[in-house]
Amino acid sequence: MSRSFSFCGCQNRTAFLILKWRDLRDQTPLYHHTGSYAQEHGELDRYHASYQANIACKEAIEQAIADNYRDNRLNTACVDQVLEQFGYERMLYVLANTVQQKEQDGRISHGNRAWAKTVPVTPAPDGFGGDRNRYFIVDKCNTGLMDLFLTQARKAYALGQEKRPSVREGLNKNAGQQAGTDRAEHKKAQER
Repeated sequence: MSRSFSFCGCQNRTAFLILKWRDLRDQTPLYHHTGSYAQEHGELDRYHASYQANIACKEAIEQAIADNYRDNRLNTACVDQVLEQFGYERMLYVLANTVQQKEQDGRISHGNRAWAKTVPVTPAPDGFGGDRNRYFIVDKCNTGLMDLFLTQARKAYALGQEKRPSVREGLNKNAGQQAGTDRAEHKKAQER
Protein backbone atom coordinates (compact mmCIF):
# COMPACT_ATOMS: atom_id res chain seq x y z
CA MET A 1 0.00 0.00 0.00
CA SER A 2 1.59 3.27 -1.08
CA ARG A 3 1.02 6.37 0.91
CA SER A 4 0.15 9.68 -0.76
CA PHE A 5 2.57 12.40 0.23
CA SER A 6 1.48 16.03 0.07
CA PHE A 7 3.30 19.27 0.78
CA CYS A 8 1.67 22.69 0.21
CA GLY A 9 -1.08 21.07 -1.87
CA CYS A 10 1.37 19.36 -4.24
CA GLN A 11 1.43 15.62 -4.69
CA ASN A 12 4.26 13.06 -4.66
CA ARG A 13 7.17 14.10 -6.95
CA THR A 14 6.57 17.82 -6.52
CA ALA A 15 6.41 17.42 -2.75
CA PHE A 16 9.66 15.47 -2.84
CA LEU A 17 11.35 18.15 -4.95
CA ILE A 18 10.13 20.89 -2.64
CA LEU A 19 11.47 19.09 0.40
CA LYS A 20 14.73 18.16 -1.31
CA TRP A 21 15.47 21.61 -2.71
CA ARG A 22 13.54 23.75 -0.21
CA ASP A 23 16.48 25.81 1.04
CA LEU A 24 18.52 25.96 -2.17
CA ARG A 25 17.48 29.50 -3.04
CA ASP A 26 18.89 30.82 0.21
CA GLN A 27 21.97 28.62 0.20
CA THR A 28 22.97 28.43 -3.46
CA PRO A 29 23.56 31.66 -5.32
CA LEU A 30 23.58 31.60 -9.10
CA TYR A 31 27.18 31.09 -10.26
CA HIS A 32 28.01 33.33 -13.22
CA HIS A 33 31.39 31.90 -14.25
CA THR A 34 32.55 28.93 -16.32
CA GLY A 35 33.70 25.63 -14.89
CA SER A 36 37.31 26.36 -15.83
CA TYR A 37 37.15 29.70 -14.00
CA ALA A 38 35.71 27.93 -10.96
CA GLN A 39 38.50 25.36 -11.06
CA GLU A 40 41.23 28.01 -11.37
CA HIS A 41 39.80 29.97 -8.43
CA GLY A 42 38.97 27.06 -6.12
CA GLU A 43 35.21 27.55 -6.51
CA LEU A 44 34.21 24.19 -8.00
CA ASP A 45 31.90 23.45 -5.07
CA ARG A 46 29.96 26.66 -5.71
CA TYR A 47 29.89 25.95 -9.47
CA HIS A 48 28.56 22.40 -9.00
CA ALA A 49 26.01 23.44 -6.37
CA SER A 50 24.67 26.15 -8.68
CA TYR A 51 24.58 23.75 -11.63
CA GLN A 52 22.63 21.18 -9.59
CA ALA A 53 20.24 23.91 -8.44
CA ASN A 54 19.69 24.87 -12.11
CA ILE A 55 18.74 21.27 -12.89
CA ALA A 56 16.44 21.12 -9.86
CA CYS A 57 14.80 24.39 -10.94
CA LYS A 58 14.25 22.99 -14.44
CA GLU A 59 12.59 19.91 -12.92
CA ALA A 60 10.47 22.09 -10.63
CA ILE A 61 9.29 24.18 -13.61
CA GLU A 62 8.34 21.04 -15.52
CA GLN A 63 6.50 19.65 -12.51
CA ALA A 64 4.74 22.96 -11.81
CA ILE A 65 3.49 23.06 -15.40
CA ALA A 66 2.30 19.44 -15.16
CA ASP A 67 0.54 20.14 -11.83
CA ASN A 68 -1.13 23.35 -12.98
CA TYR A 69 -2.21 22.65 -16.56
CA ARG A 70 -5.88 21.73 -16.57
CA ASP A 71 -8.75 22.32 -19.01
CA ASN A 72 -6.45 23.96 -21.57
CA ARG A 73 -5.33 26.55 -19.01
CA LEU A 74 -2.10 27.07 -17.13
CA ASN A 75 -2.88 28.26 -13.61
CA THR A 76 -0.84 31.31 -12.66
CA ALA A 77 -0.03 29.66 -9.31
CA CYS A 78 2.55 27.51 -11.09
CA VAL A 79 4.98 30.44 -11.23
CA ASP A 80 4.60 30.99 -7.48
CA GLN A 81 5.30 27.29 -6.88
CA VAL A 82 8.74 27.62 -8.51
CA LEU A 83 9.41 31.15 -7.32
CA GLU A 84 9.03 30.10 -3.69
CA GLN A 85 11.76 27.51 -4.12
CA PHE A 86 14.25 29.23 -6.39
CA GLY A 87 13.54 32.94 -6.64
CA TYR A 88 13.32 35.03 -9.78
CA GLU A 89 17.01 35.07 -10.64
CA ARG A 90 17.48 31.32 -11.02
CA MET A 91 14.03 30.67 -12.47
CA LEU A 92 14.46 33.32 -15.17
CA TYR A 93 18.06 32.18 -15.84
CA VAL A 94 16.89 28.59 -16.47
CA LEU A 95 14.08 29.85 -18.70
CA ALA A 96 16.44 32.14 -20.65
CA ASN A 97 18.79 29.20 -21.19
CA THR A 98 15.85 27.13 -22.44
CA VAL A 99 14.77 29.77 -24.94
CA GLN A 100 18.34 30.35 -26.13
CA GLN A 101 18.84 26.61 -26.65
CA LYS A 102 15.52 26.35 -28.54
CA GLU A 103 16.03 29.47 -30.67
CA GLN A 104 14.55 27.82 -33.77
CA ASP A 105 11.34 26.67 -32.05
CA GLY A 106 8.42 28.62 -33.49
CA ARG A 107 6.24 28.01 -30.42
CA ILE A 108 8.25 30.56 -28.43
CA SER A 109 6.90 34.09 -28.70
CA HIS A 110 8.99 36.84 -30.27
CA GLY A 111 8.84 38.83 -27.03
CA ASN A 112 10.22 35.98 -24.95
CA ARG A 113 12.85 35.23 -27.58
CA ALA A 114 13.99 38.89 -27.61
CA TRP A 115 14.03 38.96 -23.79
CA ALA A 116 16.11 35.76 -23.59
CA LYS A 117 18.78 37.31 -25.81
CA THR A 118 19.29 40.02 -23.16
CA VAL A 119 20.06 37.48 -20.41
CA PRO A 120 23.71 36.40 -20.32
CA VAL A 121 23.85 32.63 -19.89
CA THR A 122 27.33 31.40 -19.00
CA PRO A 123 28.65 28.88 -21.54
CA ALA A 124 29.31 25.41 -20.11
CA PRO A 125 31.20 23.30 -22.66
CA ASP A 126 31.92 19.71 -21.72
CA GLY A 127 35.00 17.72 -22.69
CA PHE A 128 33.25 16.17 -25.70
CA GLY A 129 32.26 19.37 -27.53
CA GLY A 130 28.75 19.43 -26.06
CA ASP A 131 27.04 21.95 -23.86
CA ARG A 132 26.30 21.17 -20.20
CA ASN A 133 23.56 23.81 -20.23
CA ARG A 134 21.41 21.38 -22.20
CA TYR A 135 20.78 19.50 -18.96
CA PHE A 136 18.69 22.33 -17.60
CA ILE A 137 16.54 22.96 -20.66
CA VAL A 138 12.84 22.80 -19.78
CA ASP A 139 11.91 20.04 -22.24
CA LYS A 140 9.62 17.54 -20.52
CA CYS A 141 6.57 19.67 -21.29
CA ASN A 142 5.16 21.29 -24.39
CA THR A 143 7.29 24.24 -25.53
CA GLY A 144 4.14 26.37 -25.88
CA LEU A 145 3.33 25.76 -22.21
CA MET A 146 6.90 26.63 -21.23
CA ASP A 147 6.50 29.86 -23.24
CA LEU A 148 3.26 30.63 -21.40
CA PHE A 149 4.97 29.91 -18.07
CA LEU A 150 7.80 32.28 -19.03
CA THR A 151 5.34 35.02 -20.00
CA GLN A 152 3.61 34.65 -16.63
CA ALA A 153 6.97 34.66 -14.80
CA ARG A 154 8.11 37.81 -16.59
CA LYS A 155 4.81 39.58 -15.80
CA ALA A 156 5.05 38.58 -12.14
CA TYR A 157 8.65 39.82 -12.02
CA ALA A 158 7.69 43.15 -13.64
CA LEU A 159 4.82 43.61 -11.16
CA GLY A 160 7.18 42.89 -8.29
CA GLN A 161 9.66 45.45 -9.59
CA GLU A 162 6.93 48.10 -9.89
CA LYS A 163 5.89 47.57 -6.28
CA ARG A 164 9.46 47.83 -5.01
CA PRO A 165 10.58 51.42 -4.49
CA SER A 166 13.86 52.30 -6.11
CA VAL A 167 16.88 53.15 -4.02
CA ARG A 168 16.65 56.74 -5.26
CA GLU A 169 13.00 56.98 -4.18
CA GLY A 170 13.90 55.60 -0.77
CA LEU A 171 16.72 58.10 -0.36
CA ASN A 172 14.52 60.98 -1.52
CA LYS A 173 11.77 59.92 0.87
CA ASN A 174 14.22 59.68 3.77
CA ALA A 175 15.78 63.01 2.79
CA GLY A 176 12.31 64.58 2.66
CA GLN A 177 11.44 63.23 6.10
CA GLN A 178 14.79 64.43 7.44
CA ALA A 179 14.28 67.87 5.87
CA GLY A 180 10.79 68.05 7.39
CA THR A 181 12.19 67.15 10.81
CA ASP A 182 14.97 69.72 10.46
CA ARG A 183 12.45 72.44 9.47
CA ALA A 184 10.24 71.60 12.46
CA GLU A 185 13.19 71.75 14.85
CA HIS A 186 14.36 75.03 13.28
CA LYS A 187 10.86 76.50 13.63
CA LYS A 188 10.71 75.49 17.31
CA ALA A 189 14.09 77.04 17.91
CA GLN A 190 12.92 80.33 16.32
CA GLU A 191 9.80 80.39 18.49
CA ARG A 192 11.84 80.20 21.69
